[in-house]
Amino acid sequence: MTEENLPLADRINRDLQQAMRDRDDVSKIALRSVKTALTEAAKAGESHQQSEEEVLAVIQKQAKQRRDAASEYERVGAQDRAAEERAELAVLERYLPRQLSEAEIESVVRSVIDETGATSMQDMGRVMAAAMAQLKGKADGKVVNQTVRRMLAS
Repeated sequence: MTEENLPLADRINRDLQQAMRDRDDVSKIALRSVKTALTEAAKAGESHQQSEEEVLAVIQKQAKQRRDAASEYERVGAQDRAAEERAELAVLERYLPRQLSEAEIESVVRSVIDETGATSMQDMGRVMAAAMAQLKGKADGKVVNQTVRRMLAS
């Protein structure tokens, strides 16, 4: 089975074992936290066999936690801790689909605004719901929100 055909959970297990052999502490910490989150998600759900979408959702949640923590550490001046969070985030991003650029996000938002007929900030919820349905997993919700706000305000 090639790298691309290997299920995400199996790739994580394989890469965690390799990180332990390589003594790669950053990867080891990041991948162990994903495995723990996957185990907790499996226990909370009905089946122990998780779909690729469920595994991806867990990784995205872990990545968001790292992104938020890094921002918070930077805000309080703890640059070393922010760097650690960003390093772990870089490991997790290897398992996520490519994130869209701002121009690509803007294009999707523009088409959603046209489709929904949105004209003001009062339409924000409707535009966000439709945009996030199309951009789920491909763009950070915060960036989408900022793009929608900017485009509806102009």
